[in-house]
Amino acid sequence: MNAKLRYFALTLALIPCLALCFERHAYAYVDPGSGLLVCQSIGTLFAGALFYFRQRVKNLIRKVSSKQTNTPERIS
Repeated sequence: MNAKLRYFALTLALIPCLALCFERHAYAYVDPGSGLLVCQSIGTLFAGALFYFRQRVKNLIRKVSSKQTNTPERIS
């Protein structure tokens, strides 16, 4: 594994651990619909990314399927 990739993965894993270790009380009110808003935002980002990259995804699927159909099968 590349050293930079290992360092990045370790840093990415360390951030949530530190966030949980230094947890403080949040004296605030969170609306019950906020979780749904977050889920909706994530879904919208995913759908938007698929829409934006749809041509590349189609080309990738075509390339993979054409490789599977063009490979001759060996008969033993």
